[in-house]
Amino acid sequence: MSAISSICHIHNQSFSHELGPTLMKELLRYPAHAIDAWQQDGIFLGCHSQWITPESRHEPLPYYDAGMDLAITSDAIIDNRDELFEKLQIRPADRKEMTDSLLIMLAYKKWGQHAPKHLIGDFAFIIWDRSKSTLFGARDFSGARTLYFAQTDGLIGFCTVIRPLLTLPGMVKELSDQWISEFLAIPITIEAVDLYSTVYKQVGQVPPSHSFTLRNGKLSFERYSTIASENTLKLRSDGEYEEAFRDVYTKAITSRLRTYREVGANLSGGLDSGSVVSIAARELMRENKKLHTFSYVPQDDFQDWTPKSRVANEKVHIKETVKYVGNINDQYFDFPTKNPLSEIDDWLDLMETPYKFYENSFWMKGIYEQAQQLDAGVILTGARGNWSVSWGPVIEYQATLLRQMKLHKFYNELTLYCNNVGINKSRLYKQIGRKAFPTLVGMIAKNPEKSYEPLGLINPHFAEKMKVYEKLDTYGYEIWGQTVQDMEQLRKAQFEKLYYWTITGTVSSKQSLRHSLWERDATNDLRVIRFCLSLPKDQFVQNGFGRSLIRRSTKGYLPDSIRLNQKLRGIQGADGIHRMLPAWNELLSELHQVIKDPAISEYLNIDELTKALAVIEHSPRPDLIYDANFRILMRSLIFRRFIQKHA
Repeated sequence: MSAISSICHIHNQSFSHELGPTLMKELLRYPAHAIDAWQQDGIFLGCHSQWITPESRHEPLPYYDAGMDLAITSDAIIDNRDELFEKLQIRPADRKEMTDSLLIMLAYKKWGQHAPKHLIGDFAFIIWDRSKSTLFGARDFSGARTLYFAQTDGLIGFCTVIRPLLTLPGMVKELSDQWISEFLAIPITIEAVDLYSTVYKQVGQVPPSHSFTLRNGKLSFERYSTIASENTLKLRSDGEYEEAFRDVYTKAITSRLRTYREVGANLSGGLDSGSVVSIAARELMRENKKLHTFSYVPQDDFQDWTPKSRVANEKVHIKETVKYVGNINDQYFDFPTKNPLSEIDDWLDLMETPYKFYENSFWMKGIYEQAQQLDAGVILTGARGNWSVSWGPVIEYQATLLRQMKLHKFYNELTLYCNNVGINKSRLYKQIGRKAFPTLVGMIAKNPEKSYEPLGLINPHFAEKMKVYEKLDTYGYEIWGQTVQDMEQLRKAQFEKLYYWTITGTVSSKQSLRHSLWERDATNDLRVIRFCLSLPKDQFVQNGFGRSLIRRSTKGYLPDSIRLNQKLRGIQGADGIHRMLPAWNELLSELHQVIKDPAISEYLNIDELTKALAVIEHSPRPDLIYDANFRILMRSLIFRRFIQKHA
């Protein structure tokens, strides 16, 4: 609920009292309900507090407890409070008003450096243990809250954002070529595989799922959480699985409603956000509160160019969910003045780094602005649902059955699926066969499919100099992808490889600071993820339905038209080119400048960009928004603007 900061002398020596206030001054760009600091000997703690939960309104941060001889500053909402109350034997009379920061301190007092293992929620915190002359802190398992650090002139500083750390004495605003090489080489929205690094050479970050300890002048890190597949949960019936799932999912959603302000939610026409909203609206009704939903829709004059299986404007489907669920104040925004180009400078200021997600940037930011105007304390999402609650890739499951020669079950599942979606089985045989036997298909095919190679944004000489592809391979990231991917392995990687998810937390954390509200994702709850990973595969695909568990579990919560839909899927940001048409010549002019700019030619593949510009220059087709040529051009433009701002 805060931007936190700390400065510590590595040998516990005193330092200038001006350093802390100078660092905190950089946080004044963000709204705050309270600003305070604590300093003693060689340690400074600061907090730029934003009040979200009822308890936070009387939460002193930083906070020093003389009895425990501990001081804390924290940016945290803890969701498993009831569990911690029991484990820590907190008196019932003390529970209601107990702050999350005090809970964290008590957890540290009991479990020491193992305390983060017992915490569920979104958090980053720093604790000064005076009796042990130790600075300890941690970041939550998926990195929903950011925490950066810098070491210079005998000092180590920590902060929720990067900019304040650059005020420390001895800091040089030098960019990291290693981070930039990873950013440019990776074709998807991942920033870098080395999660200790940032775009600045002297600034690092505490990775998700990690704690840090500063003792005797040495800073060390430890990964405290690894999400491994649990033993398979065996229940007696589908009904028992559904009931058990609803119990853990409802608990996760309910814990994320804890705010004294309004509750908002992102709502599309699909299952993930719909399932969150359906449960949240019911729970809020008990408090006589309405759920406020925010939905992006294309502009009225947009002509939908997307395939028949995709829906660019989901308003009709959203309305079906709203009407069925009830207790919702639904709102729809087309953000007529915003587009992917118009928001770049603001996003660069917000992120403090270059970014890649231009397609959805304008409406993501717009929804936060609308939620802030409504005084929402939290905004619910279902962003990680595809990998947790609504997992269930039907074609891949059928391919597994075929590969395992479970032919009777395979034929039944295929028949039911084709009946559900209204297609002929013959249309799927080749696709399923390729996934089931990729090696065999490659051997017998006259024209074997080549691995997909995305257009290269990075200058090949720069890539070779930095040996970036070797580094990505070392971290287990396959740069060129695979024609046929093992979906089970891909899902496993989403939870084991921390670089897949940290950008989502970075975006939500920094947007929350700007707008004084928290993005809360129940599909990313640790309890929900562990439960879903423990289930048998056939709970996710059965009777011709992919994503079966969430479909069955939301019966009576969502309308069947949404719950059982397998024919249509929403697609967001499809009107991006349409929005940019009035500024198309301006865009082309800047892209020509990108290609001619010697300041960035060291980093970017100018030959590839020149070819890409020739492809899109004279034909602003609406489908270019997802085109690989347009993608590398937009990313190069964003990267150049960042370099210009930080030259």
